[in-house]
Amino acid sequence: MMINEIADNLRYVREQSPLVINLTNDVVMNISANMLLACGASPIMAHSRRELVELIKVAQAVVINIGTLDEVRVKRMCVAIEAANQFDKLIVLDPVGCGATRYRTETAQQFAQLANHLVIRANASEILALAGLPQHGQGVDSRDDSREALQACAKLRQQLRNKALLEISISGAIDWIDRGVDCYQLSNGVPLMTQITGTGCSLSALTAAYRAVHPAGCLTAAAVMSIAGELAAKYSRGPASLQQNLIDEIYQLDAATLRAHLNIEQGDVTTL
Repeated sequence: MMINEIADNLRYVREQSPLVINLTNDVVMNISANMLLACGASPIMAHSRRELVELIKVAQAVVINIGTLDEVRVKRMCVAIEAANQFDKLIVLDPVGCGATRYRTETAQQFAQLANHLVIRANASEILALAGLPQHGQGVDSRDDSREALQACAKLRQQLRNKALLEISISGAIDWIDRGVDCYQLSNGVPLMTQITGTGCSLSALTAAYRAVHPAGCLTAAAVMSIAGELAAKYSRGPASLQQNLIDEIYQLDAATLRAHLNIEQGDVTTL
C-alpha cells in the first residue's frame, strides 16, 4: 500500500540525510532550510555560479524556485539545471508566480523545457499558467481549485514529452499528485497555513528531499507538510506561532502519527 511507502520514507530521509541544493527566493530561505533540517535532510542555499557545479555533483536534488526573479538569477538557475542534467540529479521546479507576468511564465516554461529528471511543485494557478491555460491567480496566490489544474498535467506531459517529467505536485486545500498513469489526492492541512509565507516553497524543498530517496517522495512531502500543519494548528494562536510549531511537528512526526492522520485516495483524473 502507498501509505506504507510514505511512512517508510520518513525513515529513509532521516537515515540518508540527502543534500538538497536550494536556488530559492529571498523570502523563504530560513523557513525552507529549517524544514529540511527538521525532516532529516541537509540543506544548502547556493547562489554563486563559481560553486554550483561542484555542489550539484555531490547533491541528491536541486530546487529551482523563481520567487524573487531577476536576470542574474535566471542565468544562474540555467547553470544549475544544466549541471543537474549533467550529473543526473533530480530537479524540483517551483514556478512561483507563474502567470502573474509574462517574464515569470516564460522563465518557468524555459526551465521546465531545459530540465531532465523533473518534478514540478506549484499551486493550481501556477500549474495552469505553466501549461499555457487560462488561470485566475493573483500574484503568487492561487485563485483556482487544485483539482482544476489536473487538466493541465496531461498538457504539460505532452509539451515535455522528450523530457523525464516524473511527477506534478499541486498544492491547495486538497493536494493532488499526478504521477502520469494515476494520481492521488490528500485531504489534510488547515486554512491557517495559507497565512504563513513560504509554506509552498518549503513544500518544494521537502519534495526534493523525499523524492530524492524514494519514488513516493511527492506524496510523502505533501503528507508531512499537511499533517504537521494540522497538528501544529491545534495549539497555535496565529500564523507566527503556527510557523514555529509547524517546524517542531515536522521534526517529531513519526510513521504511527502519519498513518493515524493521513487522508489519501488513489484514482485517475476521470474518477476522482
